[in-house]
Amino acid sequence: MKLGVSVYLAQPFSMQENYLRKAKANGFKVLFTSLHIPEDDVSFYSERLKQVALFAKQYDMELVCDVSPQSLEHLNMSWDQVADLTEWGVTGLRIDYGINPETVARIAKKMDIILNASTLRDEEITAFIKAGVAPDQVEVWHNFYPRPETGLGREDFRQLNRRLREYGYSVMAFIPGDVPRGPLYTGLPTLEDHREWSPFAAFLDLFIGEGVETVLVGDLALSDESFEQFRLFVEVNSILLRAKASYVDTDLEEVHVNRNDVARDVLRSAESRSLATYGRRTVTPENTSARPVGTITIDNSRYGRYQGELQVTKRDLPADERVNVVGRVIAQDRPLLQQIKGGQKWQFKWM
Repeated sequence: MKLGVSVYLAQPFSMQENYLRKAKANGFKVLFTSLHIPEDDVSFYSERLKQVALFAKQYDMELVCDVSPQSLEHLNMSWDQVADLTEWGVTGLRIDYGINPETVARIAKKMDIILNASTLRDEEITAFIKAGVAPDQVEVWHNFYPRPETGLGREDFRQLNRRLREYGYSVMAFIPGDVPRGPLYTGLPTLEDHREWSPFAAFLDLFIGEGVETVLVGDLALSDESFEQFRLFVEVNSILLRAKASYVDTDLEEVHVNRNDVARDVLRSAESRSLATYGRRTVTPENTSARPVGTITIDNSRYGRYQGELQVTKRDLPADERVNVVGRVIAQDRPLLQQIKGGQKWQFKWM
């Protein structure tokens, strides 16, 4: 698993440096920038790319640049000189179009090569292999899609990834951030499904649900709350669910583990019942209301030996006089519920 964030050369590096430090501190290892964004003032590219590259060197992060023949002109470079970017701190190039396989093969001996997943045809793959660019030496990265309704559909995404993996390629996709980038400010996802999702939910959907090896944030920034979600997952493999509580019970503060015999309708905290089972508490019936998806519940004394079991609903369920409603996961994090498999840890952050 590799996580990354985007850096935009239209902005002064000083405005992005603190964000990049946070990214590094929270488990992100890759920086991505583009040298051919139509609305950018390209006169800043060379100076600002050097600043980003120096940061990447200092913090031992990968730095991948999206390049085209035109964008190299902004750096006063040719394809024969482009490997010199490694001296700045650039570790890889995402090559979109306009470069022949033989040139790619030469560059690949000196720096990482990334190909465009969306435009890579079978005949091009064959040409790259003949030129000496083996699939296990490069990655393929999807695009992000600023305009709503233009992101990839899930089934097309899966079919394309299956085809690329058959050749031996590893895959990257983008997720939206918390601070959207202009000019549209509608998120920068690869999958259209993710446009309104939280960054962490979109990441888990790609990483766990779709098996995507590398995930990058396309937008300008992540919030501190999102960074906390990523950090906990990277460091201790725990999924942080942001939630609003009806009342905060001591059980709710614990780290929970979903039972290995995964229920269809709910997450079941494996250890929560033990408090009541061993006589340490009695759960009085209260607030036994309906349980729409994301509802956090504790079984009360009317449920006999199930008293004390903490659950989170994965689908809409009716009210039950034996089940107390104690809170609900916020809408942005409800997609995370489907990614919590058997044995997976989770915990709550109360809003």
